[in-house]
Amino acid sequence: MKPLPTLSLLCASLFSCAAFSADVTPDVIMKFESLNKPVLSAKGNAFAVEVSPDRGDSHGLVKRLDADTSFSVAGASKPIISHDGRFAAFTLAPSLLEQEKATPKARKKMKSGVVLVDTQTGKETRYDKVKQFAFNEAGSHLAIWYEAGEEADNDADDDGQSNDKNSKPKASEAEKPPKVDKFDEGRTLELVNLKTGSSEKLAHVTAYYFDKVGHSLVVAQNDAANNLHRVQRLDLNSGDLQVVSGYVDQQIGAVSVSEDGKYIAYTYGKAADAPWGREYHLALYQTADETLHQVANPKEWTLNRYSELTFSDDSKRLFFGRVPEVSQQLELPKVTKSEDLYDNQVITGQRELRVWHGDDPRIKPNEVKQYKKELKRTYLAVLHLGSKQVVQLADQTVPDIELGQQQRFVLASTDVPYLKMITWAGFYRDYYLVDLNTGRKQAFLIQQPVGQKPSLSPNERFVAYYQQGNIFLYQIAQDSRVKLTKDFKTPFADEDHDYPSAAPGYGLGPWLEDGSAFLAYDKYDIWQFNTDSFDAFRITAAKGRKAQIQYRVTGLLEREDKPDLLKENQTLLLHGYNERTKGDGFYEAKVGVSGVKPLMEGDYKLKLLARAEQSDAILFSKERYDLYPDLYASKLLSPQQAKRQTRLDDQKRQLDWGKAELVHWTNGDGKPLDGVLIKPSNYVAGKRYPVLVYFYRFMSDRLHAFPDMKLNHRPNFAWYADNGYAIFLPDIRFEVGYPGASSVQALTSGVQKLIDMGIADADAVGIQGHSWGGYQTAFAVTQTSIFKAAVTGAPVSNMTSAYSGIRHGTGLARQFQYETGQSRIGESLFKAPQKYIENSPVFYVERIKTPMMIMFGDKDDAVPWEQGVELYLAMRRAGKDVVFLQYQDEPHHLKKYPNKLDYSLRMMQYFEHYLKGKPAPKWLSEGEAYQEYKKAG
Repeated sequence: MKPLPTLSLLCASLFSCAAFSADVTPDVIMKFESLNKPVLSAKGNAFAVEVSPDRGDSHGLVKRLDADTSFSVAGASKPIISHDGRFAAFTLAPSLLEQEKATPKARKKMKSGVVLVDTQTGKETRYDKVKQFAFNEAGSHLAIWYEAGEEADNDADDDGQSNDKNSKPKASEAEKPPKVDKFDEGRTLELVNLKTGSSEKLAHVTAYYFDKVGHSLVVAQNDAANNLHRVQRLDLNSGDLQVVSGYVDQQIGAVSVSEDGKYIAYTYGKAADAPWGREYHLALYQTADETLHQVANPKEWTLNRYSELTFSDDSKRLFFGRVPEVSQQLELPKVTKSEDLYDNQVITGQRELRVWHGDDPRIKPNEVKQYKKELKRTYLAVLHLGSKQVVQLADQTVPDIELGQQQRFVLASTDVPYLKMITWAGFYRDYYLVDLNTGRKQAFLIQQPVGQKPSLSPNERFVAYYQQGNIFLYQIAQDSRVKLTKDFKTPFADEDHDYPSAAPGYGLGPWLEDGSAFLAYDKYDIWQFNTDSFDAFRITAAKGRKAQIQYRVTGLLEREDKPDLLKENQTLLLHGYNERTKGDGFYEAKVGVSGVKPLMEGDYKLKLLARAEQSDAILFSKERYDLYPDLYASKLLSPQQAKRQTRLDDQKRQLDWGKAELVHWTNGDGKPLDGVLIKPSNYVAGKRYPVLVYFYRFMSDRLHAFPDMKLNHRPNFAWYADNGYAIFLPDIRFEVGYPGASSVQALTSGVQKLIDMGIADADAVGIQGHSWGGYQTAFAVTQTSIFKAAVTGAPVSNMTSAYSGIRHGTGLARQFQYETGQSRIGESLFKAPQKYIENSPVFYVERIKTPMMIMFGDKDDAVPWEQGVELYLAMRRAGKDVVFLQYQDEPHHLKKYPNKLDYSLRMMQYFEHYLKGKPAPKWLSEGEAYQEYKKAG
């Protein structure tokens, strides 16, 4: 038997790495490395990825696929890669040791850097104190934007132009520089030429923009101390610096360049005005004839500091944000004279009050949470570059525009009519078509549930959408709609939907580029719908439903503003999930043709992680419970010939590891259920083991998932398996109105299956859940004594009090969760009070025979932590075995590593005591007295 880890691990030195131990222990988990944020170059010839342990410093991995060379970069994270794959750049954060040794005040002052890596030679170039960095789309240059105060060290000539094109005129030493708001404060921008290795710096840069063809960089320079504000264009080929426009008293705001480089747009406003009260104007510069067109603000619309500029890909339109008026920052009245001490307006003006009105669109906490977002909201307008005509597209009634590359219409939506009913009914939107030439709005889809977005065809003749179980086609010119699935027997609504709301669809796929057809999904198959004949057929030839394989198109480039469009007879890569075996596969299909060809499939999980923009190269991972998801590279339609690119599975091979298998059983209501059984490492057939049940809703799709090697609010499966536990992940299927009872039925029948199989020790079954799983855990032990220990994290314990509570993270009311959402009651508290009581653990604590440990962060932003207090107090009053862990200043999921480790260790100790009979640790047998510690710094 392995010794039980103790809380002393929190301050003890960790022993050596996993290579010297076959045991899975907390320190092994801390050091276990994972792959994050892989990026693939546009040409598909190189990739970069972050390799990070659960605790400790990451390192970067850069690999050439065309030369099979690789380099490791110490301390690197968050990679980006150049277009041609020649260079990668990573963030360089302060080391964990530096952060832990520093005082809180010093820690806040720590800044990250950047490391530029040559993927051919491995040469590293490092830059300190960097705010932001980016390659241009052509991959010829890297922009490094430094933190404020990190001025470029340049010698300026008499005319104010520095030797390296850095504009930094000399100010009089007697003059005190004016105080500049952080929003207006410029930073040094260094531009690195990746071909020559040379670099140049520009000072006082507040914004910059690369054109997409790689010809130029446009910057906004604002030097308030010297009253110098200008827009400059740097030719990336010649190095020439051109002043586009200059001002003495106008702050430059946003800048942008058209796709073809013919236009430069920028905003500007009076520098003397505070940023939050500044009115901006729009200017358009034509590079060919060097003319400047200033766009006047009408009385009803103006620009502010949040107005962004976006050119269409065809360089015919400029989109920009406007506001009805510039928001002013309010100030509290101050007492300046003795009379003010008794002035009602001055005194009450300093009040701290929020008025909640019954007819408010949003409840006040949600309004507060949305306040800063609303301050930054602008309403999209378009400037037609040929005619110079401005058309307002969005307004306060229909505020949201889905910007694409169409030339006549854009999709718009609004949730304004439904803001009040969000409280109890959830989220809805109305959808509109907006004419780019006139601004005319045409509503075509009313009260659509959020998540069911319509799709505009590339030829702008049609809109496809899902509604109430069917696929529809809206014909724009005719203002008519066709129910494409009118006579279909195949359901398009979610067949597993068990919520008290309308079932959503499975989603719409991509369009053909000529708008003649689009793809859509049912649970298993992919359909192609023709927009002229309204005919449809399965690209997957009904094989999905027959074999219970869920097919989906994958490997497309999913840019938000320019999604991939399909061609007739184009070959597609499909991802398939086998509902029977829980395994994945890649398949080949063709647009316009019915049939599927397997490329690779098996008992593993596949994830496509990256696709090259200008080649058919892809990166994907393949994993099982006992196979780490390393990276594989291949051509899009040849994944079966992929080459493995990383070797992180070598870590796991040195450890004791369990096995995962699928379990089937019949629920108490006669319905079949699935679950995952993870057997202990060194499992012996015929021996019974303690079991840990972990669950949420559907879990069987995790059969082939590699366990998350982290310490957090969940039990680490590998650690428990190596400590002699079987882990059980059962599926739960809910009945509306009775979520607690239906969960208990699935849990108890599943545990009984393990007992009948000879796996589970009936006297040593524990259960752990968090959030919705925490609720089910707390409720389950009020209805059954099959569990001998329970750990519940962030549970709702009293639905009657939680119903009218607040989700503090969003400020939203919790009522909609019960009436239409996850809690599945389906009615209000006023109409069905008995259902709220019947599903609340707190009303049945006298029935509990299972020891329980409750965990909450007292800054929980999803479930009010008082729900844990209610459960604790009720069990305490009833004389039950209960302990409550209150982690201070923690949200719904623990964020601070000491707390994550502490909870993980206590959870293990808890189950070891109640399921294995180990001596109870002192904190469990005696509790812990409150004490205060001296804080560092």
